[in-house]
Amino acid sequence: MLLLIVLLPLLVGTTLTGWLGGRSRRWTVVAAATVTACSLALLALHASAVWSGAGVYEFHPWVNDIGLNIGLRLDGLSFLFAGLITVIGLLIILYASYYLSPEDSAAKFYAVMMLFMAAMLGVVLSDNLLLLVVFWELTSVSSFLLVGYWSHRPEARSGARQALAVTGGGGLAMLAGLVMLGWIAGTFELSEMTGRAAEIQADPLFVPALLLILLGAFTKSAQFPFHFWLPDAMAAPTPVSAYLHSATMVKAGVFLLMRMYPVLGGSGWFEGIVTAAGLATLVFAAIIAIFKHDLKGLLAYSTVSHLGLVTCLVGLGSPLAAVAAVFHVLNHATFKASLFMVAGIVDHETHSRDMRQLGGLWAFMPWTATLSLVAAASMAGVPLTNGFLSKEMFFAEAVAGASAAGVWLPAAVTIAGICSVAYSLRFVHDTFFNGPLGEVPNRHPHEPPLGMKLPVILLVVACLAVGVLPAATFGPLVHVAATAMVGRELPDYHLAIWHGANLPLLMSVVALVGGGLFYARLARGRRLHRIQSEAWFGTLTGRQIFESAVDATFALAGRVSVALENGSLQRYVAWMLGAAIVVAAAPLMGEHIGTGGRELLPANPLAVVVWLLLAATCVTLVMTHHHRFQAVVLVGVVGLATSLVFVGLSAPDLALTQLSVDLVSTVLLLMGLALLPQHSPRESSSNRRLRDAALALAGGAGIAWIAWVMLTRDHASIAWYFLEQSLPMGGGANVVNVILVDFRGYDTFGEITVLAIAAIGVLALMEGMRTHRPIVDAQGRRWTFAQHPLLLRVAASVVLPVAMVVAIYIFMRGHNMPGGGFIAGLVTAVALVLQSMAMGQDRAEALLRTGGGRRFVRWIGSGLTIAGLTGAGAFVFGRPFLTSAHGHPQVPLLGELPLASAALFDLGVYATVVGATLLTISVLGAASVEAPPSTPPRGGRHP
Repeated sequence: MLLLIVLLPLLVGTTLTGWLGGRSRRWTVVAAATVTACSLALLALHASAVWSGAGVYEFHPWVNDIGLNIGLRLDGLSFLFAGLITVIGLLIILYASYYLSPEDSAAKFYAVMMLFMAAMLGVVLSDNLLLLVVFWELTSVSSFLLVGYWSHRPEARSGARQALAVTGGGGLAMLAGLVMLGWIAGTFELSEMTGRAAEIQADPLFVPALLLILLGAFTKSAQFPFHFWLPDAMAAPTPVSAYLHSATMVKAGVFLLMRMYPVLGGSGWFEGIVTAAGLATLVFAAIIAIFKHDLKGLLAYSTVSHLGLVTCLVGLGSPLAAVAAVFHVLNHATFKASLFMVAGIVDHETHSRDMRQLGGLWAFMPWTATLSLVAAASMAGVPLTNGFLSKEMFFAEAVAGASAAGVWLPAAVTIAGICSVAYSLRFVHDTFFNGPLGEVPNRHPHEPPLGMKLPVILLVVACLAVGVLPAATFGPLVHVAATAMVGRELPDYHLAIWHGANLPLLMSVVALVGGGLFYARLARGRRLHRIQSEAWFGTLTGRQIFESAVDATFALAGRVSVALENGSLQRYVAWMLGAAIVVAAAPLMGEHIGTGGRELLPANPLAVVVWLLLAATCVTLVMTHHHRFQAVVLVGVVGLATSLVFVGLSAPDLALTQLSVDLVSTVLLLMGLALLPQHSPRESSSNRRLRDAALALAGGAGIAWIAWVMLTRDHASIAWYFLEQSLPMGGGANVVNVILVDFRGYDTFGEITVLAIAAIGVLALMEGMRTHRPIVDAQGRRWTFAQHPLLLRVAASVVLPVAMVVAIYIFMRGHNMPGGGFIAGLVTAVALVLQSMAMGQDRAEALLRTGGGRRFVRWIGSGLTIAGLTGAGAFVFGRPFLTSAHGHPQVPLLGELPLASAALFDLGVYATVVGATLLTISVLGAASVEAPPSTPPRGGRHP
């Protein structure tokens, strides 16, 4: 059931919105809203279990060998965040339907929105840390697509790349930290780690793991000095900004800190680093927000500041600080989402977000101005709003922490409170008051449609309702979420408007009065409008450091490229081979590894002859490699010798495969070399040849030595498992074929996919290519492709039907005797290649009814489809992908028949191999076809 909450937007939502987007915008919105509402309804079904404190756990095995399983947990904390994701998501879907213009792609927006929502739900519901990383990185990718939605704008592309680089890089660091943490704990299930915090924190690897995890959390939640990506992401459409920066994306890092607190908290390292980072971010971003002239820029830095507030509360480490942190997450989502939507409304109506151009909008948009006033009051912490309550709790925890940290902590948070009031006042005053409307593109704004204001109205009402009745509204949810965060019962506390005259109340009064006076002084004579915040804080925002680091990296890469890349392929290969030899040899040097104690087998005379033939062929190949056609033939001899070795070691399947591959490869190489000169130039100097010889001898000797060391030692072989289980589990006596189509069928599926991609790549690269041959050869004879040798045509007419019968025979016997789809496909390809050479490509393709090389792509597609559907068919029976079934039914007249579903998979392999081979040969053959001469040749004889 928990998995369904994630799968609904991930599969159903993305598919429906992507399909409907180009047909009906209205139905696209309805589909997105319906899917989100269904996920919210499934979440609500578990409310009673969450409220009781029991929670809901769900586990599905996935890649158990590495600890990656679908482990999900729904407790108070994940319930709170999942509720924010779905509720705010519903409001954003409605708001975006009015905000987006008809030219904006609804399919693109809502499909990526559904993907991002699913990723966030996966993050907050994951109990398995590796699964959390999977969804974490998916949020980075999907947010990249959302931020860069208007890809035609340079600032959108730049902001998206920057967000992906920072959050994606932090995610990789977090992955390393979580892997180390899982190594320490012996499990990646977070619920199993919770009771072992002391044991985990005593490990020497704990501190490095903690630092890496915090790096991931800080980058995602835009903590100083990684905060700069969030303001630059404001190039996204306002619905994206409202969603990502109020309830989802940037809250992921805060959620991770809260979720990991029972394991990481209490170590001293966690509290010190998190508190310091949160406090620095809180104060720094609050100051910068005052001087931003763009509405969304101001809100972006205020978001960074409030994220620092929550981070600081998590770092303080007390149970009541956890309550305040959870409470402020809820409050911030309500007032910040509404303020972002107000900024979008202003932009939508005036076509400007520059507060230096705005002003006086109260006369045009009184309802929007009223909503903005209430939401900004909540952001400033004015009494009777929800922001006031969580701010009071924050001040109280800062005062409680003053005994350990000194008076600088209450002083710092008070300064941040003053700045919060100042930028909240500016948001409202510069937009809706402060004189007449300035020079904006649209001089006649008006109230937006009710559907666009309705999400803002609902959120503003929530701000007031929670501010007046906190215990009756968010109280139960805050309690279960904070309890889940700290992992134990909370002390008595009360969410109330009035807690008496105390120091936190005095700090609130100072913040309200001081913020008002501070803004009044800055706004006098519009001085604030003349301040260029980029000039003051440009080097402090982190963007300069990031851009300098990126520029330095590219510059270093350029210098390295200039030093290493001189256009010589030989040099590149030499460096790679040399590096591989050094890396492989370094761990083995000085270990004195020699021959093992395994009894050696005597070499029979035939084996000696084959070895001598192989050695002589290799030496000849080295000496005559400039003769390209001769080199290809010699390579074929090496393949033949290898096949004989397989035969001698009782591996007929491998021998058949090797022979078939050699035949096809030789034909392909010869056809490719027909497009090149027959001799390669002698470009290598003596020093290069000596270098190449040394690398070849070192590499060959190293591989030979490793093979000798391994083969002369006894080892536990996995072959016996396959020999014993091939017939009972795979339904076949041919172990090699059963491994390929059953035990390791997924590998085979990947290999034929790669083969298909390679063949289609040849088509894409060489389609339309033609060689430029001379009209006559060296003896004056005219080149022609019109005539074909009689002997070859006669032989081909006999070989093709026989080869097809052999291919069918090899295919049908493959599961119990040497053979199979791959070998049968190669035999068929060889026969068809011979037919093409004998009859000519055009006539051969006409007989095959393909109409040209491009049609072989259909063969490839059919093969991959058959193989894929065979694997997916196992899902119908509740089995993993590519699980085969087999049996021995009694058939009238035929008796008992051994049948296996793997035969269908083998058929897909056969079709893919034939299609890929023939497509490659067809393209190479077309490149060699003689083009019609522009002028008639002067005589000449046919060869």
